[in-house]
Amino acid sequence: MDAQSRGYKETMKVIDLRSDTFTQPTAAMRRAMSRAELGDDVFGEDPTVNRLEAMAAERLGKEAALFVVSGTMGNQVAVLTHCPRGSEVILGNEAHMFHYEVGAISALAGAHVRTVPNDHRGMLNPRDVERAIRSDDVHLPPTSLICLENTHNRCNGAALTPKDMATIAEKARDHTVPLHMDGARIFNAAVALGIDVRDISCYANSVSFCLSKGLSAPVGSVLCGSKEFIARARRNRKMLGGGMRQAGVIAAAGIVALESMVERLAEDHTNAKNLAEGLTQIPGVSIDPAVVETNIVFFELTKGSAAELVQRLDREGVKCLQEREGNRIRMVTHYGITRKDIDFALKIIQEAIKG
Repeated sequence: MDAQSRGYKETMKVIDLRSDTFTQPTAAMRRAMSRAELGDDVFGEDPTVNRLEAMAAERLGKEAALFVVSGTMGNQVAVLTHCPRGSEVILGNEAHMFHYEVGAISALAGAHVRTVPNDHRGMLNPRDVERAIRSDDVHLPPTSLICLENTHNRCNGAALTPKDMATIAEKARDHTVPLHMDGARIFNAAVALGIDVRDISCYANSVSFCLSKGLSAPVGSVLCGSKEFIARARRNRKMLGGGMRQAGVIAAAGIVALESMVERLAEDHTNAKNLAEGLTQIPGVSIDPAVVETNIVFFELTKGSAAELVQRLDREGVKCLQEREGNRIRMVTHYGITRKDIDFALKIIQEAIKG
């Protein structure tokens, strides 16, 4: 490492590109949390939670919303609310709900999972979805839900367009099957596409989104849908232990997130694109920067070990994640990561690969 890089490392923070879950709450969030008006949310009497839920429902164009602990809880409350036991959920084979939610669809809801292929953008082929919808046959589990993910975590953070959403929503309506969207990063999608988030959310019967990723709140997600759906979802949240009592302490940060942290997501997308373009200049790295639409960057090592590179970068103050399979590495830009951080990370990656 040269003297300039050593100086940067010694005087600056660790550059944590493992996930946008590593964001820290802003000063405005901390102030709002300390001043939040509180009540008992299980009784529906926490005014700060009620304000957040009303704000989230309005932003996504839905009738009602429910504050939950995490994205996984939001998705699984949705599944419990939509799906009778013994029914079937259709989702992509690369979906977060399939890979990273501990088999909760089956373990908690007692529902069967049927996967169809995601393409490189995380899109499902409408013909595949229609073929996967079960006929009315006593031998088969009835299809009770179709799920989409937007943006798509494992598929390069790609954003599904309103046209994409409409083609799947049409199949769902034709067969009277509800559509749920895992919209953990739905605001990233809207900012990247330059549209109102409601232009995406309008196609789904229910939508969950995270406050604690790119929006930088310390805790929480929100599930949105019709009043009747959210009333039933509230009971399922309680069953999962999600009654948080004076939850306005954390809901206050979510309000600040929705008010002030959405438009700045464009900075994360620009930093991710700069990172991807910089990686193309490093021998031993394979990446197509054209697929980087939002804040998630994947690249392959064509020489050396991804596991060893991740360990070496960590020692040099740059944190990232190796994918569970192959020689693939993920880096995610977020609030607190600057263009200067990206330039430094690229320099360290180049030096580490060179050996």
